[in-house]
Amino acid sequence: MDERALEEKLRKLEALYARPGTEGEKVAAGDAIQRIKARLDEFRKKEIDVEYRFSLHDPWSRMLFLALCRRYGLKPYRRHGQRRTTLLLRVPASFVTETLWPEFEDLNRTLQEYLRETTERIIREVVHRDTSEEEEVLSSPGLPEQDENRE
Repeated sequence: MDERALEEKLRKLEALYARPGTEGEKVAAGDAIQRIKARLDEFRKKEIDVEYRFSLHDPWSRMLFLALCRRYGLKPYRRHGQRRTTLLLRVPASFVTETLWPEFEDLNRTLQEYLRETTERIIREVVHRDTSEEEEVLSSPGLPEQDENRE
């Protein structure tokens, strides 16, 4: 997948989560971001914000989640002393379950696949063409195993 195809796929995913109703709503609400913000406003009229705790260990996933929250006007935070992998967010529960988290998962899956493909291609072209997994062997009793990452 090239960069243009990735961008187009991400836009299509965003449009999917915007869930426009009638044609008039499409025109009135504007682009997908505005439609999703409108959905968030509707959820907030019906529900109170709840504090959610997310743990995102992968830095790329964390960056994506932060950007997605900020795009919709949400303000992710963490408390003093919490790990950088912990993100807190005050938002209506329905918005998280119906829009934010499913959209994040789809976008994240798409970006992870793109990063994997790009990394594999670069390694194949620059380092070595064989990017297959390592061979699995039976342990030999009596032979010490060496760990290259020992300190």
